[in-house]
Amino acid sequence: MLHFDGGRFLGWQRQASGRTVQAVIESVLERLAERRVVAHGAGRTDAGVHAQGMGVSFTLAAKWEPDTVRRALNALLPRDCWVERVRTVHPGFHARKSATGREYRYEVGVDAASMSPFRRPYEWALGRELDAAKLRQAAAPLMGEHNFLAFAVKGEPKPHYRCTLRLAEWRERNQGRGYAFHVAADRFLHHMVRMLVGTMVDIGLDRRPVEDMTALLAREDNADTSPPAPPEGLYFVSAEYPAEAFADHAGDAA
Repeated sequence: MLHFDGGRFLGWQRQASGRTVQAVIESVLERLAERRVVAHGAGRTDAGVHAQGMGVSFTLAAKWEPDTVRRALNALLPRDCWVERVRTVHPGFHARKSATGREYRYEVGVDAASMSPFRRPYEWALGRELDAAKLRQAAAPLMGEHNFLAFAVKGEPKPHYRCTLRLAEWRERNQGRGYAFHVAADRFLHHMVRMLVGTMVDIGLDRRPVEDMTALLAREDNADTSPPAPPEGLYFVSAEYPAEAFADHAGDAA
């Protein structure tokens, strides 16, 4: 389970140029294994997006014990990355393809102090009050299975744009700092969370009516969706996997 500060990364996925989380992880793994090692992430986060529980899968020789791998990775990784835990998985496991769900959190700062250089890189420094009741009303229709095409950026066509949300909730942050949107689903589309938040914040600012969320879920394009929220406030929280995917699962002890 990997934590990283996305501020100095161009996202998870390796690119032809620029610093990415995948490239940094693979560089360290190559030092440990003395060969090329491919790392797969549970989510393809964009530039500036953070993670507090990114699943990452890779293959090392059997001599490497999980805790030894964790200590070795943390000794070699840069300061904006940290490995919380390493577990052995069964053959065929893939951090992205084996995930049955993912959870994100988006933080919005409404107080003046959100502009502080110690907070601005880690939240949407909105600096304006939001209508909490309208935020919660806007999130309510998102629960369950819907077509989220209105909340996806245009790109390579997908077989479908349906996602099933099991959590879509705005919560107050401590000390009057604003609000955090917690969302979990079986899958997410590119920029989906940021577009959802951008639209709901517009509703919370009285720039558009609450009813727009339901109307947008019925649309086949994103022409009327608000601009996406900035990446700094988005956190990849966790990925869900079947318990039996892990070698230390209690059911494997018999």
